[in-house]
Order: sequence, then structure tokens, then C-alpha cells
Amino acid sequence: MKGIIGWILLSLLFTVVSCDSKGVFVEKKNFPEMYWAFNNPAEFEFAIVDADKKYNLLFNIRNTAKYQYQNIYLQYYLEDSTGRLLSKELKNIQLFNSKTGIPLGKGIGDYYDIERIFLEHYSFPSKGKYNLRIDQFMRQDSLPEISSVGLRVEYAE
Repeated sequence: MKGIIGWILLSLLFTVVSCDSKGVFVEKKNFPEMYWAFNNPAEFEFAIVDADKKYNLLFNIRNTAKYQYQNIYLQYYLEDSTGRLLSKELKNIQLFNSKTGIPLGKGIGDYYDIERIFLEHYSFPSKGKYNLRIDQFMRQDSLPEISSVGLRVEYAE
């Protein structure tokens, strides 16, 4: 029953967040088995309609309190519609306080959501479609207690 209530609350939260005026694109890839396999990248396709503006790109990560590490390494690849690589970097995202072990994200039940900027004030070269791939880059093939990973693209202020 807790799981159903959690998913209902997540749906309501997603609806509220999607009404945000800064948001250009928000999508998550769910892992219903509660683990993220190394060979299962999260892939997103989104459109940029105004290349004159600057954008922030953010990771959205949902994990449980049982996640066994304090952080997660994510490798991202941003490509244009022709497959040309525009940006690639390995990012270390802290999910728990290193001293107290308390989750850093916003909690709903046993689930915690954390959002972190990985590209700030980014200028896309032109309007059009773009692709982002996110790989988990931990030392473990299957990463348990990760329920979703997502991308948010928003206008930079």
C-alpha cells in the first residue's frame, strides 16, 4: 500500500513541477525492478526552440534510503540531432550527507528525489532536437535502490 501512495504522490509532484514556467523539458526513466543496470542508459530526446537563450540542464535522481553508497557517478553525453557530441563529463552526485548519512534529497516515504545542475547557462548551437544519454558509472554492474533518473531542461535566469 505504501508503494501505491508513493507513486500517487510522485504523480502529483510531477504534475506540479511540469507547470513550472522555467521548465522546457522534464522526463524520467523509471527502473521498476529498483536497480539501474550498467547496460541500461537513460536516454532523452528534447527540442530547443530558441537557441538565443541560455539553459540549465539538471539530473533528477530518485533513490531509496537503502541505497548503499553516499554518492552516484553519472556519465552524460549530449549530442545534436546528427549525433555530433557537444558535451560529455563524468559527474559525482552526493545523495547522502557524508557525516550523518542523512539523505540530501526531498523525501516521500522511503524515496528521495534530488536534482542537480550538470550544465549551467548552456548555449545550444542551434534550435532543433538534441539527445542526452546518462550512464551510471559506479563499480557495480547493477545498482540497487535507484528507482528513476531523469532530465530537466530549463531556462537559465
